[in-house]
Amino acid sequence: MGETIRMRTTDAKPVHYRSGLIAALDIGSSKTVCLIGRAEAGALKVLAAAMRESQGIRSATVTSLDGAQESIREVVDAAENRADMRIQNVLIAVACGQPVSVTARAAMALDGALVSDQHLHALLSEGRAKCRRDGYEIIQSGPTSYVVDEARGVRDPSGMFCQRIGVAMHAVAVKPSPLQNLKLAIERSHLTVSGQLFSAYASGLSTLAEDERQLGATVIDMGGGVTTIAVFMEGALVHADAVAIGGAHVTADLARMLAAPLSAAERIKNLYGSALGGTDAGGDVVAVAQMGEDGEESAIRVPRSMLTRIIAPRIEEIFNEVQARLRASGFDVAAGRRAVLTGGACQLAGTREVAGRILNKQVRIGRPQAFPGLPAATAGPDYATAMGLLMAGATMPPEALNPELALPPPAKPQPGFFGWLARRLPR
Repeated sequence: MGETIRMRTTDAKPVHYRSGLIAALDIGSSKTVCLIGRAEAGALKVLAAAMRESQGIRSATVTSLDGAQESIREVVDAAENRADMRIQNVLIAVACGQPVSVTARAAMALDGALVSDQHLHALLSEGRAKCRRDGYEIIQSGPTSYVVDEARGVRDPSGMFCQRIGVAMHAVAVKPSPLQNLKLAIERSHLTVSGQLFSAYASGLSTLAEDERQLGATVIDMGGGVTTIAVFMEGALVHADAVAIGGAHVTADLARMLAAPLSAAERIKNLYGSALGGTDAGGDVVAVAQMGEDGEESAIRVPRSMLTRIIAPRIEEIFNEVQARLRASGFDVAAGRRAVLTGGACQLAGTREVAGRILNKQVRIGRPQAFPGLPAATAGPDYATAMGLLMAGATMPPEALNPELALPPPAKPQPGFFGWLARRLPR
């Protein structure tokens, strides 16, 4: 641990790292991951990584504040002990609150002036304000492209002359109550949320190649209780969605159909399960412990083909729903034929093949960029979201991680006659 990785980028501008400590917290339905790193001049140093089983979380939503708080404290304590330091501010991944995409456009006239940082700040602030949606809270927002006069698809208009400039904005919004409960569990663990990102977007940051982000790719982050979707085009997030089904539902199916404890069902799923119905392992049988009974003599023996018949329909259901969401949004074709699977649930045998058949895409398993010195266990797709958070914390401006910093404060109403009168009436 503690070695340095230099991130590759093809942007014209160099990557600017903010110096200081960075902590990432990925609170999922089945696991909670904490990463601690330090950003220095031109590099990111990883100091510690820890993972613990989640409690009090179902479908990415807090169901028990005490259970969630205990999971957070355990994983943070473990990471702090390995890094030999204490953290206060954390970046979090968000998959709760039924995430939806919100788009908006903003424009302003410059009358031939040079585009300055002040112009861009005002334009983006207007775009972010237009992304607001009743009953939802914005967790992240950013420009997808600029229009400079008649030129479309401009990536960075700074320093250009133009008569009129416009921007297309994309934001991810969630229902506020689940997000507030998640933040409350974190704050009860004596931590402060300094920023948040949509979970599949964070996974894409750590797993997608630059060409995939530019030409179009769909990231499908398969968690324990929810599967999130992020579509990238021309280097930006253009669509976000979520399906409330994940790997925990596969485990529950096995436990219910085989009358097995959840822990035993999770074990046989990981060791012997497959999502491909055509890969039955002949006459192989698997011993399955029974609920409420002790001893190996009480275990039943079932063929591995039976496990596949239970698992395959649920995996197919997940990708059929993902495909339906992409088709409804228009991004099933527009985003190209590249899909990347991340999250712990995508590691089930045969999942990649099922995804390719249903989505009609070229599918690969996404693993985060290699960080020298980290244990091999952290190089898997179940660490992709946390790695993406750490990378974002080192490179993104604060307003990209916390939309509240990007919005101008509400203007105070100017007191008129009635305001003057109210101040003089007796209370």
